Amino acid sequence: MAAVITSVTPGSPAEKAGVKAGETLSAINGHPINDALDYGFYCYERTLRLDLGNRTVKVRKRDDYDDIGLNFETYLMDKKHSCRNKCIFCFIDQLPPGMRETLYFKDDDSRLSFLQGSYITLTNMTDSDIERIIKMKLNVNVSVHTTDPELRRKMLCNRFAGDVLRYIGQMAEGGITMNCQIVLCRGWNDGEQLKRTLADLTALYPAVQSIAVVPFGATRYREGLPTIALHDKQSAGEAVDIIESFGEKMLAEHGERVVYPADELFITAERELPPSEYYESFDQYENGVGMWSYLRDGFEEELEEREPDSTPRELTIATGILAAPLLKHLAERFRDRFPGTVIRVTAIKNRFFGETVTVAGLTTGGDLTEQLSGQNLGERVLIPRAMLKADEDVFLDDMTLEQVREKLKVPVIPVGEEPYELIDAILG
Repeated sequence: MAAVITSVTPGSPAEKAGVKAGETLSAINGHPINDALDYGFYCYERTLRLDLGNRTVKVRKRDDYDDIGLNFETYLMDKKHSCRNKCIFCFIDQLPPGMRETLYFKDDDSRLSFLQGSYITLTNMTDSDIERIIKMKLNVNVSVHTTDPELRRKMLCNRFAGDVLRYIGQMAEGGITMNCQIVLCRGWNDGEQLKRTLADLTALYPAVQSIAVVPFGATRYREGLPTIALHDKQSAGEAVDIIESFGEKMLAEHGERVVYPADELFITAERELPPSEYYESFDQYENGVGMWSYLRDGFEEELEEREPDSTPRELTIATGILAAPLLKHLAERFRDRFPGTVIRVTAIKNRFFGETVTVAGLTTGGDLTEQLSGQNLGERVLIPRAMLKADEDVFLDDMTLEQVREKLKVPVIPVGEEPYELIDAILG
């Protein structure tokens, strides 16, 4: 497959060599170019021969890492690969109708695993895909869930889901580093099945460098989907005990914990969250592993660096049910150092997806305005930046940040995940 060049960066090596927008790139130094991975890998050499359909152009770079300056219609130079599974726990299958179309797309693209850190199930990959990953030394993130082939077929509703487990071993033998995740479904892949999966994956260390175990989450839109019970204190505690037993074993044998429960499992089990040191390099931070400890410990350290004062301040922090206790604790710590500050932490119930959804990032603008309207909000409202679309100030229900501000009649300030950002936002 070839890719049409949509533009050429002014002053770039490609422009200096005479490459034009509208030409089609088919090969670099004789290697066929199918997508962004091929393009990045084969652009590494200092001198490049570009096959542009009816002509060949030589491009010279000053440095191996220089970008030659070609731009394409899509980031991948290709369409995203969609998921072929119908996982029993899939959140997208639990979305209500009528949301923006992009939210219903199920991504399962190995290229995005390397480029953006997304997780893949391996079910839409071939032997040649695995060979390319090994050749290019592309570290990937794998959604494993279980290493029991038959159970994996049932959980992913894909007859090939068990067969492709062999790819994990092949990548390990090929020197590929993997982060793995397990979505823990009560009565399905917990208990002895969880022990089996963790034993199989930890045996591949150091190729498997980290494993996150995250609990299944349900919305109120599960009609026609398999029944999965939510975790309670006992089941979450049992899972934490299993996970920590493997983590302690890996720590003793290899000096790294490797296996981590998601923060939500600790909270559901009513266990104290560990200190930041427990999470080592925070390899699974984006999976909700260590976020609480990172914010709690970083907030306390940052707070000690700030000069205290008694300046009057009054504000509201709006968050999800899950994070509210932590933020109330941090608000109390802040008031101890800045006694003139009044902080109200409001836990927003998720009525859009259902009250079983407790994470702040899935809070909608409608729920936010409905539950905050009429309250004394103070000078401003702080919300987690995660409530908004990554590249746009839009909530999941398509309400804009500006619309929420107009309804609440106060400034609504999105706050990033770094502890200092929260302190700066409180200080104004």
